Amino acid sequence: MKNIKIIVFVLIMGLISGGFLVIVNNWTKEKIRKNMEFKIKSAILDSFSIEYLKDNIENVFSKNVEEVKMDTLSYYKTKNGEIGFIFSGSGLWGPINGVISLESDKKTIRRIVIIHQEETPGLGGRITEEEFLNKFKGKIILPEIRMVPPGKAEKENEVDSITGATGTSKAFEKILNQTINKYMKILGG
Repeated sequence: MKNIKIIVFVLIMGLISGGFLVIVNNWTKEKIRKNMEFKIKSAILDSFSIEYLKDNIENVFSKNVEEVKMDTLSYYKTKNGEIGFIFSGSGLWGPINGVISLESDKKTIRRIVIIHQEETPGLGGRITEEEFLNKFKGKIILPEIRMVPPGKAEKENEVDSITGATGTSKAFEKILNQTINKYMKILGG
């Protein structure tokens, strides 16, 4: 009899907590979707250096950026012919997602913005720092981006890697090159 009471109690608590989680999920689902949409649009606008406020992001985005869909991919284009696309891949410790934009020549990096990363704080996590990301500005993506030891970047496609974060640097290099190659195939670059 005592075991039956425990089983009934566990079942009731499971149903109550499960029901509560369903309610919370339904209540927050739209907010989460809107926040993610805002995060992506703001990263795209940031990559093109287009100013916006939280209140006018939709208007600024629709006036300045066009989403172009080709096959299964989509990319973003400004009126000046600059293009940008979202990248995603596995870093050393977790996913790295962001946006890379190119000048209208389709070969010069304009800017990179990181949306999400799970790398080690103070080491690989430095991929979000402007000091590191600024090293990509003006770099040529052809034949591919190369991460080289710190202080050794000399060619127009080379970027100094992060000291103490070789794994993250190599993973980031791979993510960028795979994404660039995929988009250049459809863009004809």
